[in-house]
Amino acid sequence: MTIKAIINAVKGEKWCRLLTVLMRLTVGGVFIFSGFSKGIDPWGTSYKVTDYLSAMGLEQWTGTALFIAVALAALEFLLGIAVAVGAYRRGAPLLALLLLLVMTPLTLWTAITGSVPDCGCFGDALHLSSWATFGKNLLLLLGVVYLLAFNKSVHSIYGPAVQWIVMAIPFALVMAIAYYGYFYQPLIDHRPYPVGTRLVATATGDSDESEDEYTFIYSKNGEEHEFSIDSLPDEEDGWQYVTRYHSRRPHGNVIVQDDSEQGSDIAILDDEGSDVTLDVLGDSRRTVLLLFPDLPRVGVVNSFALNELNDAALVSQADVVALTPASAQEIEQWQDISMASYPIYNMDDSELKMVARGNPAVVYLQDGVIQWKRTLSSLADVEQPIELAQLGDDYDADAILTRLMLAFMAAMLALLAINRTHLLVRYFYYKRNHKKKKI
Repeated sequence: MTIKAIINAVKGEKWCRLLTVLMRLTVGGVFIFSGFSKGIDPWGTSYKVTDYLSAMGLEQWTGTALFIAVALAALEFLLGIAVAVGAYRRGAPLLALLLLLVMTPLTLWTAITGSVPDCGCFGDALHLSSWATFGKNLLLLLGVVYLLAFNKSVHSIYGPAVQWIVMAIPFALVMAIAYYGYFYQPLIDHRPYPVGTRLVATATGDSDESEDEYTFIYSKNGEEHEFSIDSLPDEEDGWQYVTRYHSRRPHGNVIVQDDSEQGSDIAILDDEGSDVTLDVLGDSRRTVLLLFPDLPRVGVVNSFALNELNDAALVSQADVVALTPASAQEIEQWQDISMASYPIYNMDDSELKMVARGNPAVVYLQDGVIQWKRTLSSLADVEQPIELAQLGDDYDADAILTRLMLAFMAAMLALLAINRTHLLVRYFYYKRNHKKKKI
């Protein structure tokens, strides 16, 4: 008995149809969650795409990272919707199979090499190791293969004539959430520093007695290597200093205050490498943080808006501080071309990107607690006098996401009603005539 004959034999079984529905919901649900998590935070997804491209030696393609991030989010979300509702019963599982045949070997390679520790397949919503991601992809492959064999045994929720609309509606949704995530801030903040979080933990006890640890990056022959402060290489041997990363190691009995707004141990360094975190972000003050993850790409066009914001904040008696992982030379160049009067400090690249998305991004702190955060381009023109606490009030992420999801569900249900009402009418008409014939 051939495989095709076996498939045809069990297609009509009730358990097979039930399993097909469950497989649709499971495989489709994973793709929906993956695509939504990527689309909600296009900045973060593009950072992860950049990590993959760099690990594969394709740095020349990093300029396309944002496009790849949004396209991948849309593809996964649409595939998930199509599989879950049974649209394009042959094409959707086949496209899912092709995508997994690319992603599964990629995750196996990253698992073996360790080149990208966190897969990023669910954004910041759920972190999986490369090996866990590889296992997840293998299970998805099995589910997709099953659907390729039995998906046609169960009808689609929507008829063939409207299935293109079934794809258009979720496409509009994922583009909308990506738009807000890129030009404002992610509609759902899964990072360690959401609004209402204390950016820097306050400590008591021997917190003043801390030891600073640095990892120094030097390059030689085009390759970068890490060194501790006790094993710095000799620059006469061809080593060139690149940058350094900082972490604080508590020394002695340090007790963090019991506070629901507890922060994290981020580190801000001045131009001499000294830790000035508590000086910059101390309590009992209002602070506007200007975040430059990629200072050379900020552009002079933003300097006017930044200087206007700086002047308005100073009139409101708020401190303005810029943070960037850029080198001293890049900072000096920016100060020359932008005529910036605000101080600029160093902060680790990964931590900076976790605080807020955007290049540049703006974060407002009140007594060390994040009140709002936005991309600079999303802020309205700043005029003096300004109420800093209300400057970010025009962006209510929860309300926007609720409206988008309600509109999405209403559109899908309306389409279903329009598309399938005639079947209900036909069914009740048949039942009525059948009952009359019995009488």
